[in-house]
Amino acid sequence: MTDLIPELRTPTAPAGTGRVHSGMAVSRVDGRAKVTGQAQYAAEYTAPDLCYGVVVSSTVAKGRITKIDTVDALTAHGVIAVMTHENRPKMRAFDIAWKDMTAPAGSPFRPLFSDEIFYSGQPVALVIADTFEAARYAASLVRVHYDVEEHETDILKLLDQSYKPRPLKAGFTPPSSTGDAEKAYAAAPVRIDAQFYNGVEHHNPMEMFASTVIYGEDGHLTVYDKTQSSQNSRWFLSHGLGISKDKLTVRNPYVGGAFGSGLRPQYQLPLAAMAALQLKRSVRVVLTRQQMFSFGHRPETWQRVRLAADRDGTLKAIWHEAKQETSRLEDYVEVIVNWSGQLYACNDITLKYELVGTDRFSPIDMRAPGAAHGVHAMEVAMDELAYELKMDPLDLRLKNYTTIAPVEDKPFSTKELMECYRQGAERFGWARRPLEPRSMQDGEELVGWGMATGIWDSLVMVARVSAVLHSNGRLVVSSAASDIGTGTYTVMSMIAAESLGLPLEQVTFQLGDSTLPMAPIEGGSSHVSTVGSGVHGACDKLKKQLLKMALAMKETPLGKARTRDVEFGDGFIFLKKDPAVRVALSAVLADASVDRVEEKFFMTPQMLKQRKYTRAVHSAVFCEVRVNEKLGMIRVTRVVSAVAAGRIISAKTAASQVSGAVVWGISQALHEETHTDHRFGRFMNHNYAEYHVAVNADIHDIDVIFVEEDDRIVSKQLGAKGVGEIGIVGVAAAISNAVFHATGKRLHTTPMTPDKLMVGERQLPASEPMAKMNT
Repeated sequence: MTDLIPELRTPTAPAGTGRVHSGMAVSRVDGRAKVTGQAQYAAEYTAPDLCYGVVVSSTVAKGRITKIDTVDALTAHGVIAVMTHENRPKMRAFDIAWKDMTAPAGSPFRPLFSDEIFYSGQPVALVIADTFEAARYAASLVRVHYDVEEHETDILKLLDQSYKPRPLKAGFTPPSSTGDAEKAYAAAPVRIDAQFYNGVEHHNPMEMFASTVIYGEDGHLTVYDKTQSSQNSRWFLSHGLGISKDKLTVRNPYVGGAFGSGLRPQYQLPLAAMAALQLKRSVRVVLTRQQMFSFGHRPETWQRVRLAADRDGTLKAIWHEAKQETSRLEDYVEVIVNWSGQLYACNDITLKYELVGTDRFSPIDMRAPGAAHGVHAMEVAMDELAYELKMDPLDLRLKNYTTIAPVEDKPFSTKELMECYRQGAERFGWARRPLEPRSMQDGEELVGWGMATGIWDSLVMVARVSAVLHSNGRLVVSSAASDIGTGTYTVMSMIAAESLGLPLEQVTFQLGDSTLPMAPIEGGSSHVSTVGSGVHGACDKLKKQLLKMALAMKETPLGKARTRDVEFGDGFIFLKKDPAVRVALSAVLADASVDRVEEKFFMTPQMLKQRKYTRAVHSAVFCEVRVNEKLGMIRVTRVVSAVAAGRIISAKTAASQVSGAVVWGISQALHEETHTDHRFGRFMNHNYAEYHVAVNADIHDIDVIFVEEDDRIVSKQLGAKGVGEIGIVGVAAAISNAVFHATGKRLHTTPMTPDKLMVGERQLPASEPMAKMNT
């Protein structure tokens, strides 16, 4: 990529930032653009003759549209068109055409494809007008008539209809087992048996889903989309609507939060594109906050965990079964149980996972999909077992520590969890914790301390990266990555700057454009180990090329130096043994009569080596709660999260990711729950007033510790692993365990709202396989 893409407004660190190295606490290079309003998001790009689309949503959960009356809407002032399944542009019919890069097995939802209704809130029309206000008013005038069918949205009433999912999506494997957990459980002297329920959580990023489609004079569509992958959105539109890739560019230079919600393209994207194609005009479609609550979400889940141990705490059996909701259309999977086969030493483990079809939209990934719920159940069960054994919960985990993943029977590539336990416990003061519940009190509040283990997969994918050094000393590195607020701009700039020894302000990292070199979808905490390794590789190749050019100079001061003999810094190549012997990079380019030097790198995982190991990040979470039993109020007053995630490249953004994830974990544990009125099959609390999230008053001390680790199996170039998702895993369990320590009351659901603490939880039904085991 020769020049910067102007429309991206790519951020660069302010002057004076200076040289950087891995582990530094560097402020975000995009921070100034964001706080001053220079950063533009998907709904902020303008174009001449831009029109606005507002979605009309279905009011029933299942059935067929019999009639859509658009007369009143079409006669409203400023209305241009009303698009429905009866007059939409042509779209491809085959399922394969609508599968994005992360689509699960099944038939993807296609907006306005037919008269069939699959879920409440489904888009049934798009009103397009000259102004947003006109479109919104006209949308209220559209009248839709239905032939209503019976629906089912209560997973707990459908557990006996669960089934094994079709082939799972990339990155997930079906659960497997080892030994005979049923026999070992029956023979063990100490046993616990617990059921768990996790309610629906909805994504609520600051930026709602939006797409602005700019219609060019030549028919080229430039799309600004709220997505975690510009190339995935381009793939989706190109295949679904039959648009040539050459006629389509998707950009997402800034994303106002996503964390899974933007992995898959949402329905406003094809609606905006279809309207632009039909009208030959630029169109913007933004979903309302209420519509954000009508589709993808962290799935509702039922789980059962049975653990057995000898009286000294040695685990003898682990049985973890989960059933999770999905739509009628797709088999959305996040496995949930697999991490229970990696956490602790045990010879007899059974893991089971099935889906329950409901008349809802397919769930979508939410930070640490599967693990956030699965590890919660496992770690609360471990706490229960510790109390059955009259054993400290941390001691039980240390007793069953393993460097081998039991089910896979593979060693971990690196695992510094033991050090996480040690440092986290020391920082928290765990040694002063009394074992007995209800043993600490402060005024009217009971005080409890709890802990849990966290685990998340270390993912590495493929990526391409371009690095260009210009004669003015500016380094431009490019890849179609995304920054959803995680600090991608910053960490990639740091890697490039450190590699070539340049001040950070002389480095620009380009992302968020589908025309840039290929990058994976930003998800799974994989961007640093994948794209970051690609940046390192491209810069390494650039250094070798520059050294070769320097050695070819007529009067080179470097003699016959090899790569290992030189270093790059401050715009020079110099000898390690004599830094005074140097040559300026600008002189190297001038001597070769070029104004730029470019190298490209194709990053691929070292798969043959990786397959021999289980790759994961680990954490130990310690928390303090204060509980007012009279009011049922739970406050989390202190959290220590000790994380082992390979080499930390950007200390400030990494710590921000973990502390932000802890906030979300607190919200998962105590606040976030979407309620369904099953009579209508509809999510009822669909705004911030009724959907509770953690706010400033709910968050107190969060202490993040990064344990030293270097994993060259996961990331040969950097030794890094992902940090985004590990921060939330285990937080809800640690809070639940602390609540038990404070009150002596064991809660098995999330969120743990005041009514559950005061009155009790909903009775959960046992599944058939487990009921048979009980007999």
